[in-house]
Amino acid sequence: MLFWQEKPAFGLTSKDVNVLTNAQDYRTQLLRLISNAKKRIYITALYLQDDEAGREILDALHRVSLDNPALEIKVLVDFHRAQRGLIGADKSDGNASLYCDDLEKFKSNVQVYGVPVKAKELFGVLHLKGFVIDDTLLYSGASLNNVYLQYNERYRLDRYFLITQRELCNSVVDFIESKLLSSVAVPRIDTRPLKHLHDFKLDQKQLMRDLKAASYESAKLQNTQALGIRLFLGLGRRNNELNRLIKALFDTTEQELILYTPYFNFPAPLMRSLRRLLKQGKQVTIVVGDKTANDFYVPPSEPFSKIGALPYLYETILHKFVKSQKRHIDNGNLNVYLWKHESNSFHLKGICSDRKNHLLSGHNLNPRAWGLDIENGILIEDPEQTIMEAIDNEKQEILQHCRRLTGPDDLETMDDYPQPVKKLLGQAKRVKVDFIIKRFI
Repeated sequence: MLFWQEKPAFGLTSKDVNVLTNAQDYRTQLLRLISNAKKRIYITALYLQDDEAGREILDALHRVSLDNPALEIKVLVDFHRAQRGLIGADKSDGNASLYCDDLEKFKSNVQVYGVPVKAKELFGVLHLKGFVIDDTLLYSGASLNNVYLQYNERYRLDRYFLITQRELCNSVVDFIESKLLSSVAVPRIDTRPLKHLHDFKLDQKQLMRDLKAASYESAKLQNTQALGIRLFLGLGRRNNELNRLIKALFDTTEQELILYTPYFNFPAPLMRSLRRLLKQGKQVTIVVGDKTANDFYVPPSEPFSKIGALPYLYETILHKFVKSQKRHIDNGNLNVYLWKHESNSFHLKGICSDRKNHLLSGHNLNPRAWGLDIENGILIEDPEQTIMEAIDNEKQEILQHCRRLTGPDDLETMDDYPQPVKKLLGQAKRVKVDFIIKRFI
């Protein structure tokens, strides 16, 4: 028995799982679920943005609350991220101003909370995913803004799963209520005056200690159905259940491992496992965003900012890996795909092992997710491959906009980069801080 099978799974049928493949459907389904909600709406995301799409979602929540005052509606976002503007913007109260203004305007029962994972956003954020609406879990790595919801033309592609399972949803809600909302360190951020971290600093430290020891409730009874699903939580490098699961999925793969990640920067334990799989002759497929499909990419025609060097840094890491593993690319054991579609961006993450185990998560498979952010994930075990048609369809939709790398020459190198990028990355390497930067991205 594999370690993750020690606790009972929640039972599913293939009809309980619906896999969406684009951002427009994500937005449509989310709005539909909100408008039809009868009992509860619990939304956990990195942020709900003060833009057209974010306001559309928040307005929908307030309106359904006014129509049904008994409906429980609770939104949890990152405490720090909610109280600042976009990177490079003037200092402000950020998205929290929208939350406060809307509550004053609608006077509904919608409640918005901020979760401070660390004392500063740089050292860790709320990266828990999943929206519970009645007995459906809409699970995606996407947050709530124009590009994630494709409110206009541009989109940021993610994965989107609708899973209908009452006990699973109960487990998510129980965790939110008992581990997060019960803490003084998770304040409302939709009422003025807004709280600051110094108001509850000791409570915040206790919350983090508690979360490092926390987990989701498992199913009460052993699953007797072919399809099962489990919830996993991860925070910190030690005793991190989600990290342990990810490593186990790598190490127990017998035939084929498929990885989705927007940022090519695997933690050392996963890189070692990846190299071992390739040496053993296992099939490995990695789908990663092109540097121009990265959230932080700044076209050379626009003013340069230091954050815009990150996509190039990721490409240098990928170049080094592809160069070292060229023989496995040549013999077909390793397939590395770069996703690029016009000016859109790529935010997919997840693992498929042996076409039977499917991990959906906000975990970026990078050092930051491995040790700093609080993450969760859902593992679908499908030994009879009852949902593989939907999984394969999702994969084909993703690969439509991918090109397979044949070797390091298919990637640009430092010599090809814009001068400001070349200068900044060169300075970082010379003073040996590039390895530190990689731990925070």
